[in-house]
Amino acid sequence: MPSVAVKLYSVFFKFLLKHRLQNRIQSPPDESNPFGVTSRPEETVAAAKPSFTDGVATKDIHIDPLTSLSIRIFLPDSALNPPEPDSRSNNHNYPPRPKFRSNHTKGADPDQGVGSNRTFRRNSYGPPNVTLSPSEEPRRNSYGSSNDMEGLNLMSTSAAAAGGGAYRGYSPSPDNRRKLPVMLQFHGGGWVSGSNDSAANDLFCRRIAKQCDVIVVAVGYRLAPENRYPAAFEDGLKVLNWLGKQANLAECSKSMGNARGGGGGGGGGNNEFKKSHIVDTFGASMVEPWLAAHGDPSRCVLLGVSCGANIADYVARKAVEAGKLLDPVKVVAQVLMYPFFIGSVPTHSELKLANSYFYDKSMCIFAWKLFLPEEEFSLDHPAANPLISDRGPPLKLMPPTLTVVAEHDWMRDRAIAYSEELRKVNVDAPVLDYKDAVHEFATLDMLLKTPQAQACAEDIAIWVKKFISLRGHEFSY
Repeated sequence: MPSVAVKLYSVFFKFLLKHRLQNRIQSPPDESNPFGVTSRPEETVAAAKPSFTDGVATKDIHIDPLTSLSIRIFLPDSALNPPEPDSRSNNHNYPPRPKFRSNHTKGADPDQGVGSNRTFRRNSYGPPNVTLSPSEEPRRNSYGSSNDMEGLNLMSTSAAAAGGGAYRGYSPSPDNRRKLPVMLQFHGGGWVSGSNDSAANDLFCRRIAKQCDVIVVAVGYRLAPENRYPAAFEDGLKVLNWLGKQANLAECSKSMGNARGGGGGGGGGNNEFKKSHIVDTFGASMVEPWLAAHGDPSRCVLLGVSCGANIADYVARKAVEAGKLLDPVKVVAQVLMYPFFIGSVPTHSELKLANSYFYDKSMCIFAWKLFLPEEEFSLDHPAANPLISDRGPPLKLMPPTLTVVAEHDWMRDRAIAYSEELRKVNVDAPVLDYKDAVHEFATLDMLLKTPQAQACAEDIAIWVKKFISLRGHEFSY
């Protein structure tokens, strides 16, 4: 059984969640609030840190000016350390191991991605307004990195000498070009809370980025009830399409640079051209440098937490329908962590554990009422019940799917049943069932540092690496 501390915290959590859900009932967006943005003052957020703090660099980007859809990129420092050449693999010629000075904090918790500078203001999407200390104030372009930097320049010497200590962050150089798989991560929160830059989600994504050796792109999708279905699902698909656009723009920029720079001579004009960027109508750089230098979209993994797992499953189905239209993006696997599934015909766990810890059945139904439009509300809605027919493409076309469930989660049986349906059509769909665990046991703020949460991240990494490893560098276990 869960510990006494977990039980007590669950009582407090459900009381607070019920209060939050009731406060979310409000009129739809009007002219004064065109995007339906509502502050989330209860959310504790972590500031983005473009240097390799605790082995992972992060930065926030807004990718859609119409909805302020945001993402947070988690880049592990393993992107700077190519593995030793392996005689078994001739597909990739890695550059020499670069020399750089890391910015790891002595004595820091390796999983602690949250600094002392924190704010308690949160909107329904996009990064918070964070006040940094003078030594950490970022000097960034529109994508959070300095274009004139070479390698890993963490501190401006002149500014430091002047006492300013201007913080700059990581900028890719030609010597640091190891490609990593890309993982799109969708946070939980019952559709109405949570964020991609929350302290808990920041710590979890840092852990996953290091364990799986991937670039994590955490999606700050729009929240309900200001933005009801299908807003969150559309945001997830929009980020997947944006990832493909980034890959194509990066390749286009590279080709243009080679065409201009291949004439020899090494004149100043060529150098200026190589530093130029493809620009949009606002003049901001559209090529994200971290993804262009280190991202491999042909090895894309989807990971969803709670209601985020519903989004991940939707995005996976749309990726199957799109097929080669998404090239070079290829979804090779997905991870569904205690998905937020429900249905009109109750399962055994939905009857036995209806009053389970943290998220009970009555509050989850309330959350679905806030998320689905009133005229579409049904517990058998395609977004809610994965076991209904005509939900999308044939299940046999779905990517390999790992499902994580908890013993004391009332939603567990439906997630297991969905996994069984996938296995019936020969999809690799194992289930990790954790004993004495509760919903969000590996992602909830107070449970993130438990041995069970850390073991879950390791188990996910073991499975994911089967599908993202390059030939000659397969993960052995």
